[in-house]
Amino acid sequence: MGIHLSIRMLSKLLVLLLFQLVVANFVDSLQQPSCHDEESSALLQFKESFIIDKSASRSEGAYPKISSWKPAAGGNSSCCSWDGVECDEMTGHVIGLNLSSSYLYGSFDSNSSLFSLVHLQRLSLSDNNFNYSHIPSSIRNFPSLTHLDLSASVFSGQVPSEVSHLSKLTYLDLCCNLEIETSSDDPQGLLKLQPSDMRSLVQNLTSLETLSLSFINISSIIPISLTNLSFLTSLTLKECNLFGEFPVRIFNLQNLKVLSVRYN
Repeated sequence: MGIHLSIRMLSKLLVLLLFQLVVANFVDSLQQPSCHDEESSALLQFKESFIIDKSASRSEGAYPKISSWKPAAGGNSSCCSWDGVECDEMTGHVIGLNLSSSYLYGSFDSNSSLFSLVHLQRLSLSDNNFNYSHIPSSIRNFPSLTHLDLSASVFSGQVPSEVSHLSKLTYLDLCCNLEIETSSDDPQGLLKLQPSDMRSLVQNLTSLETLSLSFINISSIIPISLTNLSFLTSLTLKECNLFGEFPVRIFNLQNLKVLSVRYN
C-alpha cells in the first residue's frame, strides 16, 4: 500500500514539474520579442556584404558572431536571439548591435542595409577590418544612438559631420583606425577631423561621457567648449596633432576620471 502511494505521489510531482516547465517556456516565449521581418532581412543583407577573415580582428576573444545569423525555419523571424543583436522588449525593434571583434572584412558604405535599422541605440563595430572605407554619412539615420564604437576597424578619410548631429550620444570611440602596414612603434592614423567639425562635435554632443579620438588628425587647438561637457568621465586625444594652449578649465570637470592628450 505504501509503495503504491509513493508511486502515485511521485507521478503527481513529475506532472507538476512538467507543467511548470511548460508554463516557464510559454512565459519565456511571451517575453522574447518578435523581430520585425524587414529588420531581420536588413541584418542578413549586412551579413552577406562581408566575409569572415580571422586576420580582421586582433582580440583573443574574437569570433564570427554573424555566422549564427540564419532565417528561422518556416520563415518566422528570429533575429532578436541572434548573437550580438539586442531588441526592444516591447516593440521588437533592433536597438543594439554589438559586432566588435567579429572577423568582419570588407567595404562599408552609405548604401549598407544596416542604415535601415533606424531604431538603433547602440552600435559597436570595433576591431574589424573595413578595408579603408570612409565612415558613411548615413550614420545620420540613427538619431537615437547613444553608443557608437568604430575603433580599430580600418576606417579612413574625413570623419563625416553627420556624427556631430547624433545629439544623444553618451559614448563615442573613433580611436585607433591605423594604417595596417606601418610598424606598431610608429602607428599612422587614417582618420581626419576638420577643426570646424571638431568644434561642432563638442558643441552638439553635450551628453558625452566617453570621448575617444586618439590617432585622428585634427590639427587644431583643443576647443575651449570641451570644458562644457559636464558629464565627461573619459577623454582621450592621443596623437591628434593638437597644438596651442591647453584649456586648464578641463580639470574643473567634476566627473572626469581619465584624461590622455599625449604626443600632441
